[in-house]
Amino acid sequence: MAAQRKAGRAQAVSELKRSLILDAARKVFDKVGLEGASLRAIAAEAGYTPAALYFHFDSKEAIYAEALQASLASLAAAIGEAAACARDPQERFRTAAMAFFDFYAENPRDLDLGFYLFRGGMKPKGLGRKRDHDLNAGLAAALRPIADAAEALGAPPRDANSSMVETFAHAAGLLLLAHTGRIRMFDVSARELMLRFVDGQIALLGALGLAPRFGSGGHDPARQGA
Repeated sequence: MAAQRKAGRAQAVSELKRSLILDAARKVFDKVGLEGASLRAIAAEAGYTPAALYFHFDSKEAIYAEALQASLASLAAAIGEAAACARDPQERFRTAAMAFFDFYAENPRDLDLGFYLFRGGMKPKGLGRKRDHDLNAGLAAALRPIADAAEALGAPPRDANSSMVETFAHAAGLLLLAHTGRIRMFDVSARELMLRFVDGQIALLGALGLAPRFGSGGHDPARQGA
């Protein structure tokens, strides 16, 4: 029992240190971007020595990837919770899409993190093949309820996936406009524009769901008796 308690305390201390390092790293990334950041600067911000930092992370890219993965997990939870409360496919698509938009609208630092917008920028090389793969998978999983709702509306899988991507792209554009303040020059609400787009997608998906009934192998009821 004593050994288990000791191991538990050690694990708790390690997790606390990782959390402090991640918080410090986000401050450094915010100031100078990933390219301008260094493990030494992150260690100083966290109050540790560089050697202590290496015990937890082997590179600044590893730190960035873990911070982003945690952000994506929070995003997935927000979207999943919203979708689970919906009463029908239309509401599920709308709530899932708007949960994505609202998460980043309400958490601008996560928008910076998720879209690599921290000041200083980031080169297209990414964070390494495996990290990029895992992060892409995390984003895809977070967005999955949108595609599932599209399929529930009757869209074929390919069209449902396209709708998910279009929704992601539209939200990203509006979020960037809102985040930079550029949306104000148009005197419109980014959220209202997003809702309008989402409702348009729902209407389009509903039409796609009906289309197979009137395909080459079916009959349009409106034409019967003509």
